[in-house]
Amino acid sequence: METTQHQRSADQRRRELLEAADRVVLRDGPHASMNAIAAEAGITKPILYRHFGDKGGLYRALAKRHTDALLRALQVAVDADVDRRERVAGTLDTYLAAIEARPQVYRFLMHPAEDSQPSEAGFDVGRHSAPLLRRLGEELGTVIADRVDLGPGGDLVARVWGHGIVGMMHAAGDWWLGERPCSRAELVASLTDLLCGRLFQVQDRADGPGF
Repeated sequence: METTQHQRSADQRRRELLEAADRVVLRDGPHASMNAIAAEAGITKPILYRHFGDKGGLYRALAKRHTDALLRALQVAVDADVDRRERVAGTLDTYLAAIEARPQVYRFLMHPAEDSQPSEAGFDVGRHSAPLLRRLGEELGTVIADRVDLGPGGDLVARVWGHGIVGMMHAAGDWWLGERPCSRAELVASLTDLLCGRLFQVQDRADGPGF
């Protein structure tokens, strides 16, 4: 019982530290530092290191927290009772709405601080952000494989499409968030048009929920 209570207390403390980190990231974006996060949480940096190891450990915890939330939102969009084009558009819009709503969080997860200060302990954002995009690609590939009949070798094709669509969303969303050359709705419509290729020609799986 004592061990269980100790673990519950540690989990609660970890959540509180992640919430403090979120507040700093929302304020400072990619410039968020371990010092600032420790100060926001009311602890010393060594205590923060004790929970997460280093900035990489904290980054991975925050990335999982936000990726889990994004995947839940994307699942709702995929499960919507609409036709295929609307489902694709809704999924794209959900991703873009998420990065638009919290641009500082997105920049922290995807971009290094653009200043002359050296990164903390050799922290490399690119090395840590790549697994996040791979996870999104694998999840989307699984959704596609479960919903449409791609014939022989379909699972591999679905994975290719999943990673390709995530790469497209990330690149287009990054460009759009930085330059704002059009409305979100216009970007969604253009990306949906781009995807209206073979995905719109294949049939749903007979034993699946449909895409």
